Amino acid sequence: MGTVVSDASRPSPGAPRTYNRVVQPAPSGRFRDLTVDAFVTRLASSDPVPGGGSASAIAASLAAGLVTMVASLSQDRPKYAEHADLLAWAADTGRALTDRLLALADDDAAAYGRFAGARKLPRETEAEQEARTVAMQTAAREASEIPLDCVEACLAVIEVAEALAGRSNVNASSDLAVATLLAEAGARGAAANVLINLPSVGDPDFGEEMTARVQELVHDVERLAAETRQTVGNGEARDPIPAPGRG
Repeated sequence: MGTVVSDASRPSPGAPRTYNRVVQPAPSGRFRDLTVDAFVTRLASSDPVPGGGSASAIAASLAAGLVTMVASLSQDRPKYAEHADLLAWAADTGRALTDRLLALADDDAAAYGRFAGARKLPRETEAEQEARTVAMQTAAREASEIPLDCVEACLAVIEVAEALAGRSNVNASSDLAVATLLAEAGARGAAANVLINLPSVGDPDFGEEMTARVQELVHDVERLAAETRQTVGNGEARDPIPAPGRG
């Protein structure tokens, strides 16, 4: 989500949509249930959602899918038997992160809708102005917290990729590098949405805390992503490590 640039109304998520005079089936309300083509078409339309926040989460969900694929391609292979526990953890974690990020794509769009709705509240009287301000600040806070969750999820995806580098199917190692690139892009995009919404919260202390947190996360994302790509580039096998939470 980004700041509202227009008060133009948009159809409800369940309403039929028209592109080039062709009526499209009513979507379920979840981006995950759209085809890739349908999602990109909606992204390219004049509708304010989905926007950059949802796109960032979707990009990171693809990264999570890739790390799951690499783990799956490595399981039950004698060459990687010593990493069996790690591979099982990576596959399970990758699936969970994919689901989490797809949900965040929907959450981000919903948060944008609430913020846009708050902006449209009446403001004729002092009481209405105060109610509108409170509603906008509440919605802006949520619209900052959701992309922060996305940044955290992106870091988690890269942590899985880093653990797999040198401990998984070498023929799929480039997919780990792609996963880090997608997750890093998702993290940077989500971080930008955190920062752009903070001024509307009206809480300087909250803003400072969130800014520091998102900067720390992005730093960790960039560092770990670069380290993972370097490990992939080296092409060297690495020693086994305990699977997080299992060793």
